[in-house]
Amino acid sequence: MRVRLRGPFAVLAAVAWSAVLLAAQSPTWISTPRAVAPGVQYYTSTDTTLVGSEGPIAVYLLRLDAAQVRLSSVLSNDEVVDAEPVPSIAARHHAVAAINAGFFNTRNGEPAGLLKVAGELVSDIPVTKGAVAIRSPPRGTTTIEFDQVSAREVMTFKAAGRDRKVPINGVDTTRERGKLMLYTPAYHADTDTAGNGTEWVLNGRPLKVTEVRRNLGHTPIPRTGDVLSYGGLELPEDLAVLVPDTEVTFQTIWTTVHGLLPSHLDQADHIVNGNGLLRVKGQVLTEWSVEHFSVDFPLMRHPRTLIGVDRAGAIWLIAIDGRQPEHSIGMTFDELQRLCDRLHLTDALNLDGGGSTTMVINDEVVNTPSDVTGPRPVSDALLVTIR
Repeated sequence: MRVRLRGPFAVLAAVAWSAVLLAAQSPTWISTPRAVAPGVQYYTSTDTTLVGSEGPIAVYLLRLDAAQVRLSSVLSNDEVVDAEPVPSIAARHHAVAAINAGFFNTRNGEPAGLLKVAGELVSDIPVTKGAVAIRSPPRGTTTIEFDQVSAREVMTFKAAGRDRKVPINGVDTTRERGKLMLYTPAYHADTDTAGNGTEWVLNGRPLKVTEVRRNLGHTPIPRTGDVLSYGGLELPEDLAVLVPDTEVTFQTIWTTVHGLLPSHLDQADHIVNGNGLLRVKGQVLTEWSVEHFSVDFPLMRHPRTLIGVDRAGAIWLIAIDGRQPEHSIGMTFDELQRLCDRLHLTDALNLDGGGSTTMVINDEVVNTPSDVTGPRPVSDALLVTIR
């Protein structure tokens, strides 16, 4: 007689079977697991066949039971401005484990791609990049979905007798002349802008313009609102009629390549950008022109950070050391795919790597970051906490 398991029993059985499969392989390429916390197992590998025996390799892996852990994206210093090392971010949030996450501007710490934190979009991106969307409720199961995604914000309002639709040129990022930026409470206490612009304070539910500030800069951002900021004092027609008491709304326009529904992106608690979606829904990707990065980026060995999900539903966070010839040479995308094969990953995304690659477990950095100064300050991190 066949017994069909349903609901949480089926999930637990699948995860258990995945662990059995992995354990059967562990003598050949991966260490036996160390229990870090309920639902969190830690592995390492130094198997040189992962890199074709071209040199030493050091891989650090966390396997997460999606029913027992929460996964969340957190900003450095709890705001967009500036950067902070992963160990400090993890300690401040009492995380069991953490890795670095999205790509960012090393000059000012601003995210360089799509980023959603605690339900709020804090960085948009007009070009398509690999991304992972996370739903991590207090109760239930953490779910993650992958795609190649772009996002832009559009503001709508009614003024001078007609409906207006105005594109936002950037969210929580440095203002440019002739561009309209949106600053959320996640950015900083104020807009950190120079005086050569026009800024609109938005507050309330629904959002309304409460103040227009010209040539002042550094406008305080309401905790319950936003600030619009235009680089320049000569305003386009649609912005010239944006006056106090005008009600405004914002909509995120999502574009996806592999069918991830915009409603899922709207409902995601967190979205983290990457550079190189390796596989999605069991499909192995081998060409990334849609993501617009240099052709040699996948071919070169670098320290890498990876997030993926296996066919049993377990989530994997992986750090790979590199640029250290006596310790670990790093991986190409082909070698990352080899690692994905061994872990039976159906979906996987290459996150920020290089000097940013950092894995923290119980407040200890377990890998060896390639920067000589130690863990590099980053814009955001993925944190693991126990449900």
